Amino acid sequence: MSALRDALRDLPDAVYADLLEGEDAYLLVIDLPGTSPETVDVRVDRGRLVIEARREKAVPPEFRYVSEERSLFLDAELPLPPDTSGADAEGSVERGVLELHIPKQSATPETTIPIDG
Repeated sequence: MSALRDALRDLPDAVYADLLEGEDAYLLVIDLPGTSPETVDVRVDRGRLVIEARREKAVPPEFRYVSEERSLFLDAELPLPPDTSGADAEGSVERGVLELHIPKQSATPETTIPIDG
């Protein structure tokens, strides 16, 4: 999990993220103001979370940009914690806050292996 913590520190300064851990899952919360479910794409690719988000900006017709400091895009790749695969993960975006619920892999129950003789 330290690789994920380190990767979160490397996000742009304007992106704030929290990582929470429960017994059965992780919760990753990322502030992405101006985004909506239609402008956020999250997928798992080779053990990494790939997050692509686009901020929606509406400029009134009587105005034009003098200075534009708010980034329009976030493209981030974050390593999954070693005890997860991304399977059955769920996500939501509400009021510009992305929440990813990532279940931990359950341990295989103890089984007996038959030995032929």
